[in-house]
Amino acid sequence: MQRFFRHHDRFHVYQVKSILDDAGIPCFVKNELVQGAIGEIPPMDSEPEIWLQDSEWQSKAQKILDNFYQEQADISTDNKNDWACLHCEQINEFQFAICWKCQEPRVKDTC
Repeated sequence: MQRFFRHHDRFHVYQVKSILDDAGIPCFVKNELVQGAIGEIPPMDSEPEIWLQDSEWQSKAQKILDNFYQEQADISTDNKNDWACLHCEQINEFQFAICWKCQEPRVKDTC
């Protein structure tokens, strides 16, 4: 077993675990209930961690995590403009992938 990831935000830890689960990488969360002991134990020892069941998954898991972070960065930098729905012409904020009014998916420019 090998520790792969840790973060102070347990929701982020579970988001990463979900991504790894979807990819079929066997892993588990350790220290998920220890945060209540902060103050009694060092903060670094109380962070939730993701452990891989076998170290052979390390490179694949790291690649998946890197891709996830890159996608998040692309979303936050590429889509800084509001967009108009091609179906109902509703103006939507840049972070939405679906029109909030008619539920049509956003069509990305191909240029």
